[in-house]
Amino acid sequence: MENLGTEILEFETVGKLLEKIKKELEEEENKESKKIAELKEVEQGLQTMDKYIQIFKKVARGNSYKERLLVEEFKR
Repeated sequence: MENLGTEILEFETVGKLLEKIKKELEEEENKESKKIAELKEVEQGLQTMDKYIQIFKKVARGNSYKERLLVEEFKR
């Protein structure tokens, strides 16, 4: 998608272009699913609150969760 405006497209048919776009979207969806699963695994355990906050922020960074959902996940 990044190359659409800057380079010549290397697809023989529109169908092949659409297949490429679909594949890239599925890969992004898989990445997001992994981020959500990782976020759900974060627990404070015996860590200090400061350490837990650091870890939670690191895992939450780049996640598509809305703020309210992040707060709920943090509380969990």
